[in-house]
Amino acid sequence: MTTPQPQAAHPATPQAAPQAPPHAPGYWPGTAPAGGVSGYVSPIPVRKATLMDALAAEWTKIRSVRSTIWTLSIMVGIIVGIGLLIAAGVNAAGSTMNGTNALAAGFFSVMLGMICVLTLGVLTISSEYGTGMIRTTLTACPDRARVLTAKAIVFFTLTFVITLVSTALVGIIDVALLEDQAEFASTGSEWLRATIGTSLFIGLLGLISLAMGTLLRHSAGAITVMLGVVLLPLVVAMFMFTESLSDLRKALFEYSIPMQLSVFYGASGEESATSLSGWDPVWIMAIAAAVALGGAFASLLKRDA
Repeated sequence: MTTPQPQAAHPATPQAAPQAPPHAPGYWPGTAPAGGVSGYVSPIPVRKATLMDALAAEWTKIRSVRSTIWTLSIMVGIIVGIGLLIAAGVNAAGSTMNGTNALAAGFFSVMLGMICVLTLGVLTISSEYGTGMIRTTLTACPDRARVLTAKAIVFFTLTFVITLVSTALVGIIDVALLEDQAEFASTGSEWLRATIGTSLFIGLLGLISLAMGTLLRHSAGAITVMLGVVLLPLVVAMFMFTESLSDLRKALFEYSIPMQLSVFYGASGEESATSLSGWDPVWIMAIAAAVALGGAFASLLKRDA
């Protein structure tokens, strides 16, 4: 009986390494490393992130959130709507606006619309803390200073433009209805203060709200604090009747937010209740915004998300 001889094992045939499609996206000739496998090169250019990238991201976020659309729409409705009602009421009454110009009728509507800016400024960053989205934001852009800078620039620009359009429209309505009843004609400098000056003031106040939202990280708490900052000094000053508190009362009254806003609508022939004039409120608010944002930057850089 013949014993079957074991067959010699055939050497394993090496399999060809997988080749990339000749025209596949991301594969380029001459990039194959050793072994024959083509290397992958991303068609998306890799570059260092810049402030412009952060600005684009923040602009996408702020314009795609429903709260932004609703808040700004209500703001425009308040400024334009109430401004129109006040002008129409004064015009129907036929009374003379002693010591004022026609633009002064827009003061009350802007003061009420200012509350919307305070709310939106806080929500611009506090809403991200509430939903946890701030972690995603800081993961995508680890440079925290760049994130807050982009938020501040986008929010200030948006607020300034919306306020400028609203105040200009109200100013046109007021002048058309009340110019004949006003004691003084509106000059070019008064137009600039009532539109650009007011818009700068409101935008800077909004930056303080953004800083407060960064510091407190809580929407309701930060909005409450901002309402107190705007209204509390004036309310407290109204109840200081004693002579010993007269200096403090005058300071609280003079530098309260509503009184500073009224400077932009000041009368030409009437002694103002505050010593501030011209563009003084803008400089005061710019200093306050710089201090508040400085604290916000320090808080964001040192605290965990």
